Amino acid sequence: MTKDEAFTHQEIFTTKRLRLRPLKMADAEGFFGIKSDPEVTIPYGQDPHLSLAETEAWVQRCIVGYERYQSIAWALTLKDEDIVIGFCCYWHFDPNFICGEIGFELGKPYWRKGIMSEALLPVIGYGFRELELHRIEACPLASNTASRNLLLKLSFSYEGNLRQRDLFRGRFEDQAYYGLLKGEWPASV
Repeated sequence: MTKDEAFTHQEIFTTKRLRLRPLKMADAEGFFGIKSDPEVTIPYGQDPHLSLAETEAWVQRCIVGYERYQSIAWALTLKDEDIVIGFCCYWHFDPNFICGEIGFELGKPYWRKGIMSEALLPVIGYGFRELELHRIEACPLASNTASRNLLLKLSFSYEGNLRQRDLFRGRFEDQAYYGLLKGEWPASV
């Protein structure tokens, strides 16, 4: 698949419990329920959204990012319900389009149920097989234990910390770096 193809026809994934599809403006209300929850947003260094308009602007930025070949984002829904429960994306592609960063978030009612690992399996496979990435990165705050554990479960390697890399709420936070190479990902996944 060429880069142009990836950014003109976005893949939809279906797993045992989930459907991953492109974001749409109508998702803003569902995302607001997630992005307004400080227990969801603070672990990745973002203040919760205070208004639906703020979330609408975020959804719009995601849609525009796709149109500009900057990011590919999926809304996570339960397989049989079109209600947003989370999000995952590729962004921060390098200029040669051989490396990209993966990001994700999930509404609190769905934590600790294996949902995000289920969602990321096809997204990672797509990154290596279809986007032909050589490397996928993830950069959670070092204090975000849940995301760090998920990345290790998905075969990412911990590559180090950037000390006091992010400023959040007047405090500097370390950022952890994880990487996964194409040759480390099982072809069967």
